[in-house]
Amino acid sequence: MAARIIPFGLYILFLFLDQAVRWSEQATGWPPSLGNTVRLWLYPFKTLVVVIALVWFWRQYDELRWPPRLSIRALMLTTTVGVLVYVAWVRMDWPWAMQGSSSAGYNPFTADGSSGYLLAAFRLCGATLVVPIMEELFWRSFVMRYLISSRFDRVPLGAITPFSFAAMVVLFGIEHDLWLAGMMAGVAYGLLLVRTKNLWACIGAHAITNLALGIHVLVTKEWGWW
Repeated sequence: MAARIIPFGLYILFLFLDQAVRWSEQATGWPPSLGNTVRLWLYPFKTLVVVIALVWFWRQYDELRWPPRLSIRALMLTTTVGVLVYVAWVRMDWPWAMQGSSSAGYNPFTADGSSGYLLAAFRLCGATLVVPIMEELFWRSFVMRYLISSRFDRVPLGAITPFSFAAMVVLFGIEHDLWLAGMMAGVAYGLLLVRTKNLWACIGAHAITNLALGIHVLVTKEWGWW
């Protein structure tokens, strides 16, 4: 259980730290002129911390045995789901489907000098390679099965009940600022797991979505998506 909760918990902790720095800067003026820099560099530090946690617990992730053994049909389904979630996501930024007001997002190029390129690379790699593994282990592998039985490791991967699936979708949506888009993605990745019984399929689809969204951000400079 800890192997799936701790990496996710560390990720959420850094999200709270980011919000704390933002609030402190706006409410008290501290840290003076450094708030944006602190928030920019929190992301690569967060990514490294989560990677260390995943590597530490890696042997406990039985659902991530290598090689993934996905059929051609499963690979095609994974790719399709990943692309469709991205296409839907960038069209679901309705004000009523957003938690709080829209923000400027994460613009790595507000950093001094050429470090913006390093921060952009960290952001893209973190979103594409680290976040999908961390989130799928927590939401689809742990939470969705734990809501069926506290002995989640005895529940087959991809097994669901109406309650476990609906609760996972709602909680996954609430985790994101765009809560409705998050729920949409939760349904898509959850059904993909039900269909394939392979967590690598969910990780792959999630990675494709995040990669496409990252490229979208870098090309359009619509930093709000980050």
